[in-house]
Amino acid sequence: MSKIKLFCLPYAGGSAMAYIKWKKYLHSSIELNPIELAGRGKRFAEPLSSCIDESINDIYMNISNDIEETEYAIFGHSMGSLLAYELTHKIMELGNREPIHLFVSGRYPPFIKGDEKIIHLLPDDEFKEELFKIGGTPKEFFEYKELMAIYIPILRADYKLVEKYVYTPKKNKLNCDITAFFSNKDEDVNLENMSMWALGTSKNCRVLEFEGDHFFINHKSREIIDVINKTLINKNQECYTQSTFG
Repeated sequence: MSKIKLFCLPYAGGSAMAYIKWKKYLHSSIELNPIELAGRGKRFAEPLSSCIDESINDIYMNISNDIEETEYAIFGHSMGSLLAYELTHKIMELGNREPIHLFVSGRYPPFIKGDEKIIHLLPDDEFKEELFKIGGTPKEFFEYKELMAIYIPILRADYKLVEKYVYTPKKNKLNCDITAFFSNKDEDVNLENMSMWALGTSKNCRVLEFEGDHFFINHKSREIIDVINKTLINKNQECYTQSTFG
């Protein structure tokens, strides 16, 4: 039985390193593939993307060869959920093998309008204060000028991608099951708007709530991975049965 590839897309300011520790807990039938966006990690020397479409095209070019003959799933948190949604639609529109499951986390679907702040244009001090309010970053981190010189441009660029994004109506719904994760202390994300992910697919959608703030995936990673393992193990068995007896 072949492995299912799991492509993980980062949140704003994140890199592929955010998912590296997942490899230790993922089932042996699942192959971790954390995606590195331009301008960070091993791609630090490359220019940051200027819009969502540019990011989607870049991600697609990096994974297109890997999805031709292999079952795969996509996970994205926050900004990564938006990227995952648009990436899956691009894959569908180009007639490529579609993911067998989409995992979205910490963000409501792009086809509903949220009440989001515009923060990417704020002065540095105000921008950093907003980032601190969102959670996931210790206050002490913002005191390191060398780190700030590296990460503030990345964070600004990512927030610009999200805040300048304009949803374009799709011809078709997604053709895969969706699992949506959210936390009970995230001010902008709740059961009502996360449940709207069901409107984006012709298949099934389930919504799971966790304890924590916006970056609950950092301290609830084992529980999230457990859900991913159970979901994809079942999917892999279904795919194997269909290919063997279908």
